Amino acid sequence: MKKFAIGVDLGGTFIKAGIVDETGNIVLEDSIPTEAEKGPSHVIEQISKIVKKLAQNFDEGEILGVGIGAPGQVDPEGGVKYPPNFPGWTVVYLAKEVGKITGLKTIVDNDANVAAIGEAKFGAGKEHPNFIMVTLGTGIGGGIIIGGKIYRGPTGGAGEIGHVTINFNGPKCNCGNYGCAEAYVGQKYLSSWVAEELKANSNSKIIELISGDLSKIEPYIISLAAEQGDEFAINVWKKTGFYVGVMLASVMNLFDITVAIIGGGVAKAGKILFDSINETVKSRALKPIAEKAIVIPAMLGNKAGILGAGALAFEELTYTSV
Repeated sequence: MKKFAIGVDLGGTFIKAGIVDETGNIVLEDSIPTEAEKGPSHVIEQISKIVKKLAQNFDEGEILGVGIGAPGQVDPEGGVKYPPNFPGWTVVYLAKEVGKITGLKTIVDNDANVAAIGEAKFGAGKEHPNFIMVTLGTGIGGGIIIGGKIYRGPTGGAGEIGHVTINFNGPKCNCGNYGCAEAYVGQKYLSSWVAEELKANSNSKIIELISGDLSKIEPYIISLAAEQGDEFAINVWKKTGFYVGVMLASVMNLFDITVAIIGGGVAKAGKILFDSINETVKSRALKPIAEKAIVIPAMLGNKAGILGAGALAFEELTYTSV
């Protein structure tokens, strides 16, 4: 019998879910509002509702189980801890509660770990048993794949790559530390420093694209300006690539890993960004690592959350139960 998994991408606004087969095809998908402001019990009900809706299209035994990618740290017992943008959450044992309601084997992991597992099984990491996964978005997420398996650490918190310090005298990060990589290239921080720099670069194409409203700065606007040859926008992506490269060189040195896979919204900046990251890694990593180092884009795109969560289910639930 062909096996399928249900992958759930838990976001602050929407819950996206899909039926995933063992080759990485999404054969059926749906979404439902998260309504996170109504508290954890309601979110659990929303997840369970969409899971049951998808599962009813398949015969008993065809669905291997459910994988969930969630924001926030996830401990080894499956407790989702203080996820951002989820009011009222402390530690919620999401897998246990969803499994109880749906009757399906369920596992949950941090969304960046899930993205790494998805790339390992279905995407850019299929040919690379060891790699660092980085998601560049509102924050910087990370996952570490060693020997084809995710490395979670004893508390489930491994892979917080965005909180590698790249300047000990740098700006304060949302985590409370100073000079974290995320405090330079997380989307909020990126837009903030670009807005500040634009005050001295008023001829930039970015100003025209946002009609002078600095609150409208988004990565795609910077990319659009760069594509039109705007020198300021091009330099923004070169500078961003430098910061990411400094962070990656440290992590690659630490784990003796020579491959990095970059995904997330900011990564859509493309060649300018990746050339800068690669150049920085090769100039700053230890020589044996630098000689082999490659930084490549993720492959799963907008479906990374569903496919990664499906991959999580295939990897972790084959021989386990709720």
